[in-house]
Amino acid sequence: MRVVATALEGVRIIEPHVFPDARGFFLESYHAERYAQAGLPERFVQDNHSRSARGTIRGFHYQLRRPQGKLVRVVHGVVFDVAVDIRRGSPTFGKWVGVELSADNKRQLFIPGGFAHGFCVLADSSEVEYKCTDYYVPDDQHGVRWDDPTIGIPWPTADPVLSDADRAYPLLAPTREDLPRYDAAPALPR
Repeated sequence: MRVVATALEGVRIIEPHVFPDARGFFLESYHAERYAQAGLPERFVQDNHSRSARGTIRGFHYQLRRPQGKLVRVVHGVVFDVAVDIRRGSPTFGKWVGVELSADNKRQLFIPGGFAHGFCVLADSSEVEYKCTDYYVPDDQHGVRWDDPTIGIPWPTADPVLSDADRAYPLLAPTREDLPRYDAAPALPR
């Protein structure tokens, strides 16, 4: 596999080795030892799978008391996947990285705890699977509004499909008490 650093500390693109042949292809979607050698977590405790229609935006979500690092991949379709640094005091606060993940390119995106995560579906439907470093706790769900002008994401849809919760999240502001602190964020090697 190849691991590509991004402009945000700890956010990484993973390009697995793919072995195609006449039958299809084979790849290792996760290998604890190899991922650990690349500086990624070797312990994930929960796998999630979502299916969404074209134009759906999910996010921006994060957990505060039990931050979840996420290893995201698309098993069907295409998404524009985004990580936003929401850690108060971070030199990259409010900055974001967006990556196209698809069943065809087989890329993965690792997003450490302390970052908000969201994606937009670019195909008729897409299925996203992601591994999490901690368990989901419903009363620890927080978010940032998907269209926050201070973040300025050029979402590739004019009329997004949103949940009521995603539509109602507040804007990002360094004074929000429900944001992680930069010094409390899980440290990852560069």
